[in-house]
Amino acid sequence: MSDLEIRPAVAADVEAIVAMLVDDSLGAQRESPDDLGPYLAAFERLADDPHQHLVVAVRADKVVGTLQLTIIPGLSRRGAMRSLIEAVRVHADERGGGLGTQLMEWAVEESRRQGCQLVQLTSDATRTDAHRFYKRLGFKASHVGFKKNL
Repeated sequence: MSDLEIRPAVAADVEAIVAMLVDDSLGAQRESPDDLGPYLAAFERLADDPHQHLVVAVRADKVVGTLQLTIIPGLSRRGAMRSLIEAVRVHADERGGGLGTQLMEWAVEESRRQGCQLVQLTSDATRTDAHRFYKRLGFKASHVGFKKNL
């Protein structure tokens, strides 16, 4: 897999990222690839925030994976920095080939490089395959998450 590059996303990658967000049962219900305007505006906010790392995995000039890593300073755990991994997606053509593992390993290593002492993530309760994947990578289902739509 040496032909894979994980790099910061650029505006030109947004369309491919949105296509991956749409390409699952949950994303198909909440995403809208017909109007990239809101996604491009969100990309600019992410690009302007040094604590946000939206990355893409590229193979043969094609975006085949993505995730967002957020670095969170905090007071708890004696002022520890932590990171949050969100929106992990792998293109359908690449699933099962180890790309998700490579993306997650990149995120964990980048978290260490940024001085984080803890990496956390959330995953929809219905994504049982993803839960097995994260557990295989050493993550523990130690907390119950709550969300409220606004």
